Amino acid sequence: MNQPLQQQNAHMMARRTAALPRGVGQAHPLFASRALGAEVWDVEGRRFIDFVAGIAVVNTGHCHPKVIAAAAAQLESFTHTCFQVVAYDGYVTLAERLNAMAPVDGPAKSFFMSTGAEAVENAVKVARAYTRRPGIIAFNGGFHGRTCMTLGLTGKVDPYKLGMGPFPAEIYHAPFPCEMHGVSVDDAIHGIELLFKNDIEASRVAAFIVETVQGEGGYNPAPTEFLQRLRALADKHGILIIADEIQTGVARTGKFFAIEHSGVKPDIITMAKGLGGGFPISAIIGRADVMDAASPGGLGGTYSGSPLACAAALAVLDAVEEEKLCERAAQIGTRMQARLKETAAWAPCIGDVRGLGAMVAIEFFHDAERTRPAPELAKALVAEAFQRQLLLLSCGTYGNVIRLMTPLTLSDALLEEGLDVLDASLRAVLAAKN
Repeated sequence: MNQPLQQQNAHMMARRTAALPRGVGQAHPLFASRALGAEVWDVEGRRFIDFVAGIAVVNTGHCHPKVIAAAAAQLESFTHTCFQVVAYDGYVTLAERLNAMAPVDGPAKSFFMSTGAEAVENAVKVARAYTRRPGIIAFNGGFHGRTCMTLGLTGKVDPYKLGMGPFPAEIYHAPFPCEMHGVSVDDAIHGIELLFKNDIEASRVAAFIVETVQGEGGYNPAPTEFLQRLRALADKHGILIIADEIQTGVARTGKFFAIEHSGVKPDIITMAKGLGGGFPISAIIGRADVMDAASPGGLGGTYSGSPLACAAALAVLDAVEEEKLCERAAQIGTRMQARLKETAAWAPCIGDVRGLGAMVAIEFFHDAERTRPAPELAKALVAEAFQRQLLLLSCGTYGNVIRLMTPLTLSDALLEEGLDVLDASLRAVLAAKN
C-alpha cells in the first residue's frame, strides 16, 4: 500500500520496529533517500544538515566524487577474492601509504579488517602475541566496540554492557583524566599504579589501550601530559600502547592521527570509520617488529580489506591531502568553539565547550558548579534540532554531552547555518523548560 509522502518515515519506522530487535537503536526517526556532502534528504523530501557524519565516518563528506569513482572503477574489475587467497594491489598500496604516515617508532606494517571492533580485537591479539602477556588496561569512559572482547574493554555500562556479561578475563580499567569531573592526570596515573599493586602485576600487562579523545565518553581530549606519562610508564614495564584512533583518525582532529598532537608514539594504532569514506574497512598499524609477532594465518578474515573498501580508502587519503582536510578540520573546530562559547555566554546550562579540531563537545549541567549533569537537556536539544532539520548526537558518561562531528568538506555557509539552527534549538528548549 502506498503511503502519503509525509507519512513515509512513520510507515518505515513501523516496519523497522516489527522487523528488527529493539537492541538496534536509532537516534532519529528518519530514513534517508540520498546524501551529498554535509546534507541528507529523507524519504519525504526534507533536507537535513548533517553534524554527525555517520558518527565521524564520512569525514570526506557523503558521496565524495573521488571515493565514488574509485569504488565504481574497482567494481568493473572484481569485488572479492579474499586477500589471503588471491592478493590485489589496492590492499598493499593502502598498507604502504598508511605505514609511511604512521607516527610509530621505526618501520611500520599494516593489515586490514572490516570494522572498528575487529581492529581492536586484532590489536589485542597482536599485543599479546608480541609480549606473551595476557593483561590489557583500558580506561573508564572509553568505548572500543560491541563484541565481547571490546565490550570488556569499554568503560561504559549503559547501554552497551547491560545484560551482556561475563566479559573476557584479564581486562582492567583505570581512571581517565578529566579535570572537570575531578580526575587529574596524577589521579589517572595513580589509578594505574594501584592496578599494579592490587589487581595485576605490571609484568603481566601486554598493553594499554587509550582513545586520544574519548568518543562515547564525552569527547574528552587526553591531556598531553597524561599521554607522555603513560608512554613513560609503558616503557618502564615493557608494555605496549594501543592508540584507538577509530573515531579520531583521518584528519578529524586537525592531524591525520589525533595522537600526533601530543608527540607521543604508540606501538599499535587502530583505525576505521573515516578511513573508508563510507565503505567498511578498518586498519591495524604498528611497529613492524610488533606486527610480525603473530604466526602466518593468525591474522585476517574472509572480507577483510575488501577490494572496494581499499579503493575507496586510497581515494580518501588523496582527498585528505589534496583538499587539506587536516587544516580544514582545525578551521571548523575553531569556528565551532567560538560560536558555542558565544552561546554559553547566555546559556549558563552549558558547563563546558571543548574539543580537538572538528571533534567538538558541549556539556550541560543544572548548576554553575557543574556537579549535576543535565542529560535531559542534551536529549531535548537533539530532538528539537531534528525538528529544525539538523542532525546531532549526544554522548558522555552521564548522557549530557552533545558531540559535533561535521563532514570536513562542508562549506562555511553550511557550517554557520547549522550553528544557527543549534543556537535557535537551544533557545527553544530552554524557553519550553522555563
